[in-house]
Amino acid sequence: MKFEITGKEFIKDGKPVKIISGAVHYFRNLPDTWDDIFGKMVALGCNTVETYCAWNMHEKRMGEFDFSGILNVAEFLKKAQKYGLMAIVRPGPYICAEWEFGGLPWWLQTLPEMEIRCSNPVYMGRFKQYLQRIFEEVRPLLFTNGGNVIMMQVENEYGYYGDDKKYLSDLVKIYRENGIDIPLFTSDGTKRTDILDGTVDGCLSTLNFGSRVEENFAAHDEFFPDSPKMCMEMWNGWFDAWGDEAHHTTDAEDYAKTVDDMLQKGSVNMYMFIGGTNFGFTSGANHYEKFAPDVTSYDYDALLTECGDVTPKYLAVRDVIQKHTDGALPPLPGNRKKAAYGKHKAVECAYLFDNLEKLSSPQYSDVPKCMEEYGVGYGYIVYRTQLNRDYDSVKISFESIGDRAQVYVNDCCFGTVYVNDMPYEVEFSAKKDDILSVVCENMGRTNFGPKMIRKKGIAGRCLIDGKIHFGWNAYPLPMDNLDKIVFGVKDSGKGESFFKFEFTLEGTHCDSFLRTDNFKKGFAVLNGFNLGRYWEVGPQKTLYVPASVLKSGNNTLILFESDGLKGEPTVEFTDKPDLGVK
Repeated sequence: MKFEITGKEFIKDGKPVKIISGAVHYFRNLPDTWDDIFGKMVALGCNTVETYCAWNMHEKRMGEFDFSGILNVAEFLKKAQKYGLMAIVRPGPYICAEWEFGGLPWWLQTLPEMEIRCSNPVYMGRFKQYLQRIFEEVRPLLFTNGGNVIMMQVENEYGYYGDDKKYLSDLVKIYRENGIDIPLFTSDGTKRTDILDGTVDGCLSTLNFGSRVEENFAAHDEFFPDSPKMCMEMWNGWFDAWGDEAHHTTDAEDYAKTVDDMLQKGSVNMYMFIGGTNFGFTSGANHYEKFAPDVTSYDYDALLTECGDVTPKYLAVRDVIQKHTDGALPPLPGNRKKAAYGKHKAVECAYLFDNLEKLSSPQYSDVPKCMEEYGVGYGYIVYRTQLNRDYDSVKISFESIGDRAQVYVNDCCFGTVYVNDMPYEVEFSAKKDDILSVVCENMGRTNFGPKMIRKKGIAGRCLIDGKIHFGWNAYPLPMDNLDKIVFGVKDSGKGESFFKFEFTLEGTHCDSFLRTDNFKKGFAVLNGFNLGRYWEVGPQKTLYVPASVLKSGNNTLILFESDGLKGEPTVEFTDKPDLGVK
């Protein structure tokens, strides 16, 4: 079996082939949904699936690798092959994807002399080990080995970021030295400078864009007149950030016309076929003039909705693809069932400060340090200190904050600091021996651009009444051990709190959507699975609840609420998503 590039064409087993692909991120879609997704992909007329790989999920702790469950990329690719789909794999090390830190592990920031995405020897050493490990999963599935993987990417949109050509060349060598004998490629923006800085000898150059095919290929046609033409990310929607006015949507017919234009010129990978969900604390952020953290849903206004439903955009594109393929397309599979499981009131709650010692162990430092220096990458961190004198209407101020912090004296919240709102200060009053606490939330590391390496928690100077205050205990809170919480309080009247809900289901269950309308800001964990963040600022108003997270019998939902209730502590499971569409 052989897949190669000859002149302007892709050649599969000696015959020209046009790649019609869709992007599906295995780490954003639970494994029990993969069959449904691939069935709908084949029914669309696709012959290929494309996926990124998330380094920060596969190596959450340095040297400890995980390819189980939702991270089983080999099983994902094997299942795709059973549906007759070829595969394109983009293992990073950087992926962007509106994913936390662009797919890079948070712990890279703790390594001395580290600089990402260049020939820095510390960075090269770490990602080389990651690539070697993920190659063990993917290598047996290469097309040359009887699998379905036809191409792999060596870096992602590097022309937007840097210009280290040696770095790109070394990446190509690592791939080849590790037995990756299929075509390699890069993908970049469409400007001349993007292409010049992002391409490298030995790799096919592909482009990323969402419209105006001929215009966007102008520079590429000049630089690579005898190369296959492929849009590796033909954007069919966009991502949402907390505080956006509404969920981003695009016109179905306009996108279908762009797909048609691209298929006349060459091959296409539609980004996204299904977006899926940023479960847990995996959503990234953009940071230009303002920090813009992404919402939990990665619906993206893709061809399939976040929960896998067929859209008008899917149907419009299906009509276009039909024109470019031989024979009738397979029948369209139905959508998965949804269910409303009603309203539920919290049965009890627990105060965060009462449970700090159960959820974390204090780490002493003279002055507060960033989250990463305490050995934690995600979630929250609480800094606490005992005041050694009275304070009357003074300010606590921060040189830098990542990304949101609330200042408490004992159980009373005096104010909130957010990275977008200067100055970073809160006025408070306190008595000698009072406990001052600063609760910091990491809302997602930047996934694109020069501000990627930016620390979380308190970074830089922290002053009280204009002076450095010494003597702090830090409590890292990755929030992955909520079984240790001691509940028992019936009503929350102080501070940041956990709310427990219990409900019983019988028989089989379906996908659902969680409304948190009476809550303001936090995250939700159902039966130990972190569904993701919610925030009243929207646009997203519901969290997707996959059927496989629910179970027959007793179900337990825990909400962590940081900002206080708007009403009774109730939630509702509904059968309809609400992403804030106008």
